[in-house]
This record gives sequence, C-alpha cells and structure tokens, in this order.
Amino acid sequence: MRKNLVTAAAVAAGALTALSVVPAHAAEYSSTLKIRGVQYDAPGRDSNSCSSGNTDEEYLTVKNYSSRSTINLKGYFVKDATGNRFAFTANHYLQPGDYVKLRGGHGTDSDTRNVVYRDNCNFLWNNDKDTIYLYKPSGSRADVHAYSKSSGDSDGNGYISFHS
Repeated sequence: MRKNLVTAAAVAAGALTALSVVPAHAAEYSSTLKIRGVQYDAPGRDSNSCSSGNTDEEYLTVKNYSSRSTINLKGYFVKDATGNRFAFTANHYLQPGDYVKLRGGHGTDSDTRNVVYRDNCNFLWNNDKDTIYLYKPSGSRADVHAYSKSSGDSDGNGYISFHS
C-alpha cells in the first residue's frame, strides 16, 4: 500500500510539473514590447503624395510595458500579413511605460516626441483589416495585433480581433 502511495505522489508531482511548463509558442511572445494600437485609416481621403498626402496620419503605436527595462528598438521590425515591412534601423530608446508612434511619410524621428517615420509615403496598413506582427532583432515574434473595420469604427483605429 505504501508503495502505491509513493507512486501516486510521484505521478501527481509529475503532472503538476507538466502543467507548469510553458508551451513553446508562449515563450515566443515573452516580450514587454507590444503593439498598443493602430490608426490604419488616416482621416480624410487617402493620398500617398509625399508633398500633400496624409500617410503621416496612419500610424502604429508600440509600447514598452516593462516597469524597469529600457528597450532599444534598433533591429526590431514590423510586418503585415501580405509582407509589407518596416525595420527600425536607428537607435530609438523606449523607457519603461513609454511608447512610440511609427508614422508613414517623412519627418524627423524623435525620442522626446515619441515618433519614428517610415520615410515612405505609401500606406502600409489596409483600411478594412490586417494583421501586424512585431519581431525582435533575433527574428522571434514579440507580438501580433489584428484588426478589422466595422460599421461602428468611424475613426479608423480598429477593433482588436486578436492581440497576444
């Protein structure tokens, strides 16, 4: 009887250990840097003219949710479902709780103004729905943000259908 109790205890301990193991896909998203939101439909009529267009009104907000660590965005990149891509090639530091808006169009990147420009006047995000992936410099996925427009979304900032 004692042998059965010891065996049962060992099996129970093994089951608890198995339950506490983090699945492989969860480790992939263990990042404090997350997509906070997206303004995918710039106000007004879409125009990707560099001189008079409104691509700078389309932006993605990325936030550092860490309470202690500063994160350098250099090497991170975002990509959408169709393969459009932007890589952060310069140093841009996010203090704990800080965010940055990745805007279309041209402008001056600024840590103090929390903005990085894509230096491209083409729209990146679809106006109806899209999925945006944030990748770490290592190439592992940091976050996923999906949105879809509905009749109640008059400002074009989307409803989150999936956010890890």
